[in-house]
Amino acid sequence: MGEQTTVKFPQEVIDEYAALGVDLPALFSAGDLGNRMGVQIVEASAERVVGTMPVEGNTQPYGLLHGGASAVLAETLGSIGSMLHGGTTKIAVGVDLNCTHHRGVRSGMVTGVATPVHRGRSTATYEIVISDEQDKRVCTARLTCLLRDAAGPAGG
Repeated sequence: MGEQTTVKFPQEVIDEYAALGVDLPALFSAGDLGNRMGVQIVEASAERVVGTMPVEGNTQPYGLLHGGASAVLAETLGSIGSMLHGGTTKIAVGVDLNCTHHRGVRSGMVTGVATPVHRGRSTATYEIVISDEQDKRVCTARLTCLLRDAAGPAGG
């Protein structure tokens, strides 16, 4: 758990960030919490972000995938999409996350797919659908991020 794979970014996006000295796959990783939970980003663009997470290690006392784990996966994917939409001059800050949990899952891997609902100048909203290995919907989430001006290429 926690080992990152290479994220698939459009080459022109990689080049844009590389020109600023930014390692894009590292910048848009799942972060410390996502890494501890085994989140892996497998595809990323402003139009679609895909990531996976194991159920094992992310369960609640009844042995089901923890709703908070689904929320972490959803916020990770929606934030990455929002950052890619905002580009190098913006940072994305989550301001609203809601999750509806449809069914429990006890084992295997879940996959989240984030697609944009709204991409504006100051906010971005993504719907994130999390499914089990049988392609049954486990959770539907929506994340809205505020797009703030970045102080530098990576927002610092």
